[in-house]
Amino acid sequence: MKIQPNEVDRVLIFDTTLRDGEQSPGATLNVPEKITIAKQLARLGVDIIEAGFPFASPGDFEAVQKIAEQVGTPEGPVICGLARATRQDITTAAEALKPAAHPRIHTFIATSDIHLKYKLKKTRAEVLEIAGEMVALARSFTDDVEFSPEDAGRSDPEFLYEMLERAIAAGATTVNIPDTVGYITPSEFGDLIRGIKENVPNIDQAIISVHGHNDLGLAVANFLEAVKNGARQLECTINGIGERAGNAALEELVMALHVRRQYYNPFLGRPADSETPLTHIDSRQIYKTSRLVSNLTGMLVQPNKAIVGSNAFAHESGIHQDGVLKHRLTYEIMDAESIGLHENQIVLGKHSGRNAFRTRLRELGFELSEQDLNKAFIRFKELADKKKEISDWDLEAIVKDETQTQENTGFKLELVQVSCGDHARPTATVTLLTPEGQELTDAAIGTGPVDAVYKAINRVVDVPNKLIEFSVQSVTAGIDAIGKVTIRLQYEDRIFSGHSANTDIIVASAQAYLNALNRLMAALDQSKSRSEFESRILEEPARV
Repeated sequence: MKIQPNEVDRVLIFDTTLRDGEQSPGATLNVPEKITIAKQLARLGVDIIEAGFPFASPGDFEAVQKIAEQVGTPEGPVICGLARATRQDITTAAEALKPAAHPRIHTFIATSDIHLKYKLKKTRAEVLEIAGEMVALARSFTDDVEFSPEDAGRSDPEFLYEMLERAIAAGATTVNIPDTVGYITPSEFGDLIRGIKENVPNIDQAIISVHGHNDLGLAVANFLEAVKNGARQLECTINGIGERAGNAALEELVMALHVRRQYYNPFLGRPADSETPLTHIDSRQIYKTSRLVSNLTGMLVQPNKAIVGSNAFAHESGIHQDGVLKHRLTYEIMDAESIGLHENQIVLGKHSGRNAFRTRLRELGFELSEQDLNKAFIRFKELADKKKEISDWDLEAIVKDETQTQENTGFKLELVQVSCGDHARPTATVTLLTPEGQELTDAAIGTGPVDAVYKAINRVVDVPNKLIEFSVQSVTAGIDAIGKVTIRLQYEDRIFSGHSANTDIIVASAQAYLNALNRLMAALDQSKSRSEFESRILEEPARV
């Protein structure tokens, strides 16, 4: 899917969940999880997937490369890799993106005076020269190059115009205007985009994109104002996850453009009453994608979150309930089914067979290998013996939990047993299987059963860490509901998350903690190989 700079009849959706979204504290994903999300983003219909920052780490390089192989097909989305405006970053991104049918290199350099003075310690003239040279280098690898002037929202407009003109002349086909610190307001952002269109002589040779953070809660409003003034690519994330207060939320942008298309149509040169969608997003995949990202990152969606929150289509007020029963449009501006939200219906039970199980998982968007299917089916049967009624949400929870557990290398939970009561000292015994296959057992006393379990695990897995978050969420209603546990651990200045689901909260707590520890240990191993990785990249330029 080659995107032409003059393609301005719709709004392109650039998803950066796997790059900027993953920078949310504790939202680190492993390679198989990133591939799972990338495949769902392709089903959702995003135009561009920013798969990662290849030079950042060996794990990022591998993730971008595998997404390029498995998702970057001729019929699939553009696969993008981020790179600073340096030769090493750009050549590394080019190598990682080599398998993609439609690769894009996204390179950036700061343009605000505060960044030039304190971060880059360079003059405007030096930065202009670097940007032109590095965009040209990126263009030598691919004809799809995006350039971002970092902190554009606080940059001198005249210098910004000069920088964008230089980047486009060097080969940039998309120029992205980032509100890096979430500082700008909607009217200011609209004025900035309009100024770029009016003052950059060669702007017709590039698509104008926008990227923004939600520090003041204005990201979505900023983007919609940018669309009115000529922006045709929106850089966003599922559930709005990202650094600090997050990014502009994909689902909010897409549904705003859908529900209010009669308002936005004229800004794209369409008749006001046109029913042609303003994006290529399949909105029926929104809710499924939201839940997938939430489950895999451990970033829970707040109940009152627009579009995908659990309360988004709920009505408690008697007046509202009465109105909705008489006619849904009295208090609902969109149909829940338009985002793929259906009633939580019972689909399988203890007598359901393997083929029915496989078929339902495919309908839910899961394509499992035979090995993973067998393991997930065993979990399903175990759950069916405990729960009489099994919903789609239950299936999602156990399949994601099982496949995540299998993908994680490191220690595995073999046994957890607790003893507690109002007049007893909570005691836990755990047995773990080491990566080498050795069984280790230990026990500990804690302030409660979960604390005792964690202390027992720490006696076996001796890795310093600080537990900073423990949360439990019911997947479905009822006393027999699956409980999903999310854990966040801190090691130095990094945060690692783990999550697990089980009808037994103690078991889920133990598994979630172990998942987080395994991620922490994998990161420590990865950091050891970082210097070797950098040396290899510097010695072997991209073979493209």
